[in-house]
Amino acid sequence: MITIVASTNRPGSSTLKLANYYQRLLAQKGVEAGILSLMDLPDDIIVSDLYGKRSTAFEPIQQLITQTDKFLFVIPEYNGSFPGVLKVFMDACAFPESFYEKKAALVGISSGKYGNIRGVDHFVGVCNYMHLHVYPLRIHIPAIRQEINEDGNLHQADTLKFTNEQIDKFIAF
Repeated sequence: MITIVASTNRPGSSTLKLANYYQRLLAQKGVEAGILSLMDLPDDIIVSDLYGKRSTAFEPIQQLITQTDKFLFVIPEYNGSFPGVLKVFMDACAFPESFYEKKAALVGISSGKYGNIRGVDHFVGVCNYMHLHVYPLRIHIPAIRQEINEDGNLHQADTLKFTNEQIDKFIAF
């Protein structure tokens, strides 16, 4: 089971648009994938689901994470790294069963010109600690607002080529 994590809680984000694009791309390749938007996290997650606590609002999210074999994280750049809500989410999930010895693909995006290279690298450190195996082909999409069209599709040839390659290889990973 693949879960695509839209790694921000910002409403109307390009992150969620790209997560939906990846879900459609996987479906075209015959692979079903769900989406977890971090907008769906409980509002009080920092008091309700950290340090061994578990709220009823987080239980279905935890079940989804536990059942997932592969994750595709779409990670926007926040202040030169990844969003804090992504780290809070990772910390709230049960350890080790949530991510231990599972697989992940990473896609960095930014409105600037580097596609969140630094943030994705920072997140790899978190994944390594949690024994979440990261597929080596990481995609970085700069200027995301120019890359994704009004229909929510990527349209530039080089980006299409690399995202397709990443998905094909991640399916086989």
